[in-house]
Order: sequence, then structure tokens, then C-alpha cells
Amino acid sequence: MTEVATLEHYLQEWVDDDQTHRADVAVTLNAIAGACCRISGLIAEGPLAGALGAVHGNNMDGDAQKELDLRTNELVISSLQDAPVALLVSEELAEPLEIQPGAALNVAIDPLDGSSNIDTNISVGTIFSILPSQTTSNGSGADPILQQGTHQLAAGYVIYGPQTALVLTVGEGTQIFTLDPRTNDFKLTTTNVQIPEETREFAINVSNFHHWDRHVRAYVDDCLEGETGPRKSSYNMRWVASLVAECHRILSRGGIFLYPGDARTGYENGRLRLLYEINPIGWLIEQAGGGATTGSGRVLELQPTDIHQRAPLIFGSRQEVDRVDRYYSEPHAVGERSPLFSQRGLLRS
Repeated sequence: MTEVATLEHYLQEWVDDDQTHRADVAVTLNAIAGACCRISGLIAEGPLAGALGAVHGNNMDGDAQKELDLRTNELVISSLQDAPVALLVSEELAEPLEIQPGAALNVAIDPLDGSSNIDTNISVGTIFSILPSQTTSNGSGADPILQQGTHQLAAGYVIYGPQTALVLTVGEGTQIFTLDPRTNDFKLTTTNVQIPEETREFAINVSNFHHWDRHVRAYVDDCLEGETGPRKSSYNMRWVASLVAECHRILSRGGIFLYPGDARTGYENGRLRLLYEINPIGWLIEQAGGGATTGSGRVLELQPTDIHQRAPLIFGSRQEVDRVDRYYSEPHAVGERSPLFSQRGLLRS
């Protein structure tokens, strides 16, 4: 039986190819992976580990902070104490946390994505982004933590589901490592993931359709028209309310995910955070051959202005993402619909 490469071995080979900055990134990735191993064990215990879904208040954006949110955040901070990380930005912290002043890297992380699913035993995850701590390309005197996604040195997520898997990119494709519970090692199980360019599956929270702009309504409406509509094909809809679960499905079989801004107060720019959710997911998807957009531009080129900034996110199979961009760019949001197509759809008003 062929021996499967571990994450540590994969990173060591990557470091040996080019020493510049890579050793620090590898140390930091191994530290994050170590934290995620412990988080995986904690989640697997479920109620045996206590009331993990208990609410302890709200974070600075008003989202409920649950017991597991706080405990995973503590595990991440503890694991990074000896890593070459200057600043840590976390969804659970109001301000950046200084770890090692002058160190080479910054880390932005969502320690527990999908915490609303804790009590229902649905997949949750950890999402992270590694950036240089100093950069000249974002302007003299600019905040070093507020960098575009194009500056990322590594990005990934860990999904805690039937298997615990680490999905990672260091700019050389998207790789999947599966946690071996016997050794507590992440082992490389899928190399150079490629998302199918076409899809017949979309993910969006349709309960919000009254609040969407006309571009998103037109796109979803055309999908729901099925074989008799302008798309001339039947579509399936999915919605898990866990970003890592949605992304993992798309990496596995294609599809498109939409979390647009809408007309509700506080949702004008969607609800996903740019630094530690959108940018790492966007880079993973691009490295797997997919696309990631806000509807008006590439997400990785969006300039952050705040560590907890929110932005719209649309990602998945390349051709479908490009199609949604056209729904935004074409006049009157007619998208792919013929000007003569006048049948009233399910979501049209």
C-alpha cells in the first residue's frame, strides 16, 4: 500500500522548493492544524463536552457567541503562541490580538464557521487566511492587516463532518487532507481539486427573496423556470447555512453559492466577512478553477477597510459565476432571458 503524505511532509517539500517566507508559513499552518485537531475532538464529544451551543452573549457585530465559539477561539490563540504571527484577527475578537510583535505573518480566522448548526449535528468548520505582516503594495502607512485577498500566502478551512478534512492552498492548487484519527495527522487524500466548469445546482437562502435586488431575483427565477425557461434545464437547490459545507460540496461536484447583499438593515453588504471568510474561500475556489465575485468584481481584489468588514459573495463553477456577473452587468437585469420571454416566474413581482 502506497504511503500517504502527511500535511507536515507536504509542507516540508513546499518549503524546500523555495525558502523565501515559506518556512514561517509552514510553521503557522502546522500550528493551525494542531488547533483544528483539538477542535475536531471537542466537536466529536458533542454534549459530552458540555453545553457547546449555550449562548454567552454577542460579538461586536451582534451575532450570538456560543460556548463552542469561545472555546475554539481559545484553542486557536493557544496554538499560535509560538508561531511567527504578529497579529491575529478573529471573528470572536473586537480588535486584532498582538502575539509576536515584528513577526513575519498575520492570521485572520473564523474559529467556528456555522455555529448556528452546533445543536443539529450539521458540519461546521474553521476558516483561515495567512498574510504577510508587512506589505508595500497596499499603500504607505496603510494598516498591514487590511490587505486584499491577492496578498494571501496560504488559505484554507477545516470541515468537521463525517470526516474531518483540511482544504488548503499555498498558491499551487487546492489540496484536501483528511484527518487520520489513529495518528492525529492530516493526510493528503485529494490533489489539485478541479471544480466542474458547468453546473445545474445552486445554493441560496430563498426565504430572503423579497429582499434581493432584481439581478439576483432574475437569476434564481430563471433557474427555477427549469426546462421551459430561458435556461432550458432543471436546477437543484441546496442550502446548509454553513459556508464550509457549501464550499466543500462545490469543490466535490460543482455548483454555485450566492450570499448577496439585500434590502434588510445590516444586510446591505451581505453577512460574510471579507478577511477571514470571503478571501480564503475565494482563493481556494480560484485555485480549483472556479470563480468568486461580489457581483461587481473579483472578491480577491476588494480592498478591506475594517477587520470585520462584510461583503457579498458569489462563488463556484466558473461558467455559472460568469453568468451571474452578466445578470449584474446587463441593463434591466434581463440576464440570459430573451426580450420576448414574458412568462411570470415564481420569484418575480
